[in-house]
Amino acid sequence: MAKSVRIGCYGAMWGDWPLSASQLLNGGKLNYLVCDYLAEVTLSIMALGKMKNPKMGYAVDFVKTMEEHLPQIVRQKVKVVVNAGGLNVGACRDALIAVAKKANLEIKVGVVLGDDISPRLSEFQEAGIKNMFTGEALPPFAISCNAYLGAFPIAQLLRDGCDIIVTGRVVDSALVLGPLIHEFGWGPKDLDKLSQGTLAGHLVECGAQATGGLFTDWKSVESWVNIGYPIVDVQPSGDFILTKPPATDGLVVPACVAEQLLYEIHDPGAYHVPDVACDWTQVKITQSGDQAVLVTGAKGQAPTDTYKCICTFPQGFKFLSTGTVVGHEAAAKAQRVGETLLARWRKLFKDLGHEDFTESRVEVIGGGTGALVRTSVKHPDRNALNLLKRESAAASVSMAQGSIFPPGESSPVARAVMFLVKKSQIPCEVDSGGGAIACTVPVDGGFVDSASLQVKPVQAKAPSGRTAAVPLRHLCWARSGDKADFVNIGLIARRPEYLPFLRHAVTCELVRNFFQPDCKGAVERFDVPGINAMNFLLHNALGGGGASSLHADPVAKTWGQRLLEMVVEAPVEWTTEYSKL
Repeated sequence: MAKSVRIGCYGAMWGDWPLSASQLLNGGKLNYLVCDYLAEVTLSIMALGKMKNPKMGYAVDFVKTMEEHLPQIVRQKVKVVVNAGGLNVGACRDALIAVAKKANLEIKVGVVLGDDISPRLSEFQEAGIKNMFTGEALPPFAISCNAYLGAFPIAQLLRDGCDIIVTGRVVDSALVLGPLIHEFGWGPKDLDKLSQGTLAGHLVECGAQATGGLFTDWKSVESWVNIGYPIVDVQPSGDFILTKPPATDGLVVPACVAEQLLYEIHDPGAYHVPDVACDWTQVKITQSGDQAVLVTGAKGQAPTDTYKCICTFPQGFKFLSTGTVVGHEAAAKAQRVGETLLARWRKLFKDLGHEDFTESRVEVIGGGTGALVRTSVKHPDRNALNLLKRESAAASVSMAQGSIFPPGESSPVARAVMFLVKKSQIPCEVDSGGGAIACTVPVDGGFVDSASLQVKPVQAKAPSGRTAAVPLRHLCWARSGDKADFVNIGLIARRPEYLPFLRHAVTCELVRNFFQPDCKGAVERFDVPGINAMNFLLHNALGGGGASSLHADPVAKTWGQRLLEMVVEAPVEWTTEYSKL
């Protein structure tokens, strides 16, 4: 058994910074190099690419990265685990082997198979499987349809001696958990360790977001130019140090990492992945050295007996006009321009005999003497939408002075739907070069209930003395993210003594009201006392979310920073402590 395992992540998405892999290989002292290439919308993009060319459907950037770094990877005996296979893991593997052959390098490449369930969509429809969030029927046709597989197939390929492992759709954290299962011999019953390993993967899967990227206190990060990408140094117990390569930019402190812990999770007491139901409510993050933190305290329960699956399908088209308006009362002028454009578009469609838009939105960003206005609509007929280009450009010469409106653009809409399928109904296979073989994974589940139900939150406490108005950013850090049409916003108290007040001052009702008219559903609050935090979950808040949304921020990256501008009446002695923020 290894004493510890060092894993570095060189990317949060397809298209992340191209120099991160060399940074980690040159200074990271790695055992494993991983990268998360797949977002929810990426598979639909890959599907469209594969329709045009059967040899496509994977992240071609990965092959280019390996072409550049493979000699160093082989020389350092670093193993690579990525989900770059997308919808065509076989083609990705073949391209990778061709690159190795060209460089006269021998590598063993393994692939995980079974996540692509597109041919079985009608079977799931007939079985009555529904959208897991809305209860709606599954679509009649899908561009892509995939199950989120777990980490044990990756561990199997590592046991088979593979140097590089390419997967399709697995949960992001499995790229890290799989190597840890292999190196430490963890089994399905080692639930606390599996939860710690999942947390390690969750913290690094978004690249530099854990090392000073997207940090609320951005001024405390001296530079992002050569921001260090994250490394986890994991012990057999599952406890780990999170750090970055030496002599790199960025920042690794508990607050940065706590923000990332709360990113894109719903219930921190039941964060579900195929291998474990994670309880992160009591996790501790402490400074352990310069640019290094120690992460402990994750617990695990048995997982569910289902895989989360996702299918993407076409849902018409959208048209977007974006313009800039400057001058006095810029926001009001921008709002009027947007509403005028929408009214003119509707009149044009009515005059031409077209049906009305299926959805519309006018959104103004900014204010003072400068604002951006986005006017967008959805419609099933793209040719009809293209008539709006000229109408959009006309705003520059016939409406508010100080406006610049280029012609807008139409684009296809791809909507994502998530649903659950029994694990026993989705067989998994692995291929380490000798052909695909079945990979046996636990399917029985056993999850009972969320650990959040057992959490004893701190008592909410109103101020007893003088108060003063202060924005939440003086009292909290924040991070937000999305899952489908949900938004999660994590608020982390800058000091433990602030948390009772924050539980009093920031209620579900206030959060829902703050995000009107966009938040159309309920708001839940989960307590995370280990890091002095609360996690808010907003339902039905993104207009469908992802590529189907008309929102300027369809993935809720900005919602946390917006909430930090909420003004609360806090104890007056606190109001000057963070006045520089």
